[in-house]
Amino acid sequence: MMQLMSAKTRHIRRGEVQNRFDYRVDYLLLEPEKPVHAPWLFSRNRLNLMAFHDQDHGGKRGQGKGVAWVRDVLAKAGLASLHKCSIQLLAQPRMWGTSFTPVSFWLIADESGLRAVIAEVNNTFGERHSYLCRHDDWRVIQPSDQMQAEKVFHVSPFQEVRGSYTFNFALGPDQIAIHIRYENGNARFLASLSGKLRPLNNRAILAAVFARPLGSVRVLALIHFQALRLWLRRAPVLRKPAPPIRDVTE
Repeated sequence: MMQLMSAKTRHIRRGEVQNRFDYRVDYLLLEPEKPVHAPWLFSRNRLNLMAFHDQDHGGKRGQGKGVAWVRDVLAKAGLASLHKCSIQLLAQPRMWGTSFTPVSFWLIADESGLRAVIAEVNNTFGERHSYLCRHDDWRVIQPSDQMQAEKVFHVSPFQEVRGSYTFNFALGPDQIAIHIRYENGNARFLASLSGKLRPLNNRAILAAVFARPLGSVRVLALIHFQALRLWLRRAPVLRKPAPPIRDVTE
């Protein structure tokens, strides 16, 4: 069953130049390997008021291979019980045919619980990089676990490509809370995404579209608005480095 999450995203920047904002965003939770039984206002790989396109995710930006890419990544990383795992994707859906998700999450679980998460990060320069979050022995990820990853991908002209991320995933049957902490010396950045899940139906789709009718256009506008605020506060602007050669960082 597909679900929709009207989520709150919160960003807190600490250091010499501080900033904070809270926005509402809409996320879709689905299992791409299962057939889609959707309301008539939702389509898969076709234009509709709300939609999901497999090519939007999994691999290079604009050349996504969807869940097949995820299984390939996990197999190369050595997940022995891959055949027993289900894979869900938490991402912002397309609205009016447009799509941009700053970060999506592939959730890999078996009957014992969450085994891995792939955080799929997009920047506003048309690039993408993913971080594979897992324990070395692939044991279940608990809500209290802190998953570490070295930052290797440029996402903001106001942040260096160095330091580290700490991910925290609290995933329940009807509620999701994800926290990401970035640290680089005295510079710190906190981001969170949380909300309640509800069944995807025409009523939920219409509520989301009426509340945030511009979809990803609104998301991009808000990103650039916050960048303008930082620039006006004289936050140092850094040159964009070349993207990492590898698609995935563990």
